[in-house]
Amino acid sequence: MDKNKESILNSIKKLLGIQADYKNFDTDIIIHINSVFMILNQLGIGPAQGFKIEGDTETWDDYISDGDDLESIKTYVYLKVKIVFDPALSGTVMEANKEVLRELEWRLNFHHESKE
Repeated sequence: MDKNKESILNSIKKLLGIQADYKNFDTDIIIHINSVFMILNQLGIGPAQGFKIEGDTETWDDYISDGDDLESIKTYVYLKVKIVFDPALSGTVMEANKEVLRELEWRLNFHHESKE
């Protein structure tokens, strides 16, 4: 399967260690994913009108089709969701995740601005 045709929800669930067919946390994860899409939109990334998911049918290709920075976006969405949904117990791990997020935000923003 083309990785861009992969369900956004299911790919984030997989990274969180949750099976695609386990639906108990879907509402929570969808809310967090949509919050991250709002942040990305404010950084100028993704569709100008914004983007949100409602279930497991929306794909990464639906979100961004020119995907040259898509893998970084996937990592960013995953880490942002993880920090809220399943925060690390270790302060060191939490800080490491936040540092990766700061770098990804900078790089995604720089990449977006350099394309304009």
